[in-house]
Amino acid sequence: MGDNPVMNWNFTKMHGAGNDFVVLDGVRQTIEMTPERARALGDRHFGIGADQILLVERATRPDADFRYRIFNSDGSEVEHCGNGARCFVRFVHEQGLSDRNPLRAEIATGILVLDEGDDEQVTVEMGSTRFEPAALPFDTAGLASHTQGQDTLWDLELDAPAGLPRTVAVSAVAISNPHAVQVVDDVDTAPVSVLGPLIETHRRFPRRVNAGFMQVVDRNNIRLRVFERGAGETLACGTGACAAVAAGIRRGLLDSPVRVQTRGGVLTIAWNGEQLRMTGPAESVFTGQVDIDKLVFSMALNR
Repeated sequence: MGDNPVMNWNFTKMHGAGNDFVVLDGVRQTIEMTPERARALGDRHFGIGADQILLVERATRPDADFRYRIFNSDGSEVEHCGNGARCFVRFVHEQGLSDRNPLRAEIATGILVLDEGDDEQVTVEMGSTRFEPAALPFDTAGLASHTQGQDTLWDLELDAPAGLPRTVAVSAVAISNPHAVQVVDDVDTAPVSVLGPLIETHRRFPRRVNAGFMQVVDRNNIRLRVFERGAGETLACGTGACAAVAAGIRRGLLDSPVRVQTRGGVLTIAWNGEQLRMTGPAESVFTGQVDIDKLVFSMALNR
């Protein structure tokens, strides 16, 4: 492997509960990621197709085994991806990059601890969870708010079409990346495709936000849909599941652990107010090789 004049990249296609990824080994081959290359890889018609591109690199700090970077299908680099983290540790083990278990992964905001179990499940220690608006960031100046349990709900005004809510009450949760979580009666009928983009790009979220739509089934079960920042609605969102559970517990609606039913599968989230742990599947689908610059050129011709 190493430098290749035609820029062939070996990749693995993976998914965690339907949230799918192109995973690249940046340890044994040279990967220079750009927004154009990430968009080409993620394109479902002209590329490989994925919600996010995951890049495994050598660690830059002594307390980590590897560095883990995440690029959305729109080319933007983001701080964290929970489902991707589970795929990350399975990829590292399957590719023989390390046999350490648990692994410590360096992300933009700190260190993740990832443990691959014997039951085909992977558990991730998700790091710090913050609720102050500045952590997202979220501009709440002049916004009405009210308290539910230990949580603060913010009334976010939306320029929604007639017949849809013009104001939604959201919990603000930062799990390395930002989330705005609302409770809905039924996720199947929730207008995710309309309200999701309005929330994601709302002017009060200068770095955009992931929009979560949570249906509480009982105190240990929820159903969830997430419109992800830079990727659109995905079949599952690991950090979104964590944010929803944390918000639900703070609101007094849920008790840990919580089973989260996404459209792509089930995740289990445990939170004691400090430590946040996510358990779920991670699967490899296929491997391949792509001439990345040829793909980018082909994409440009087809636009």
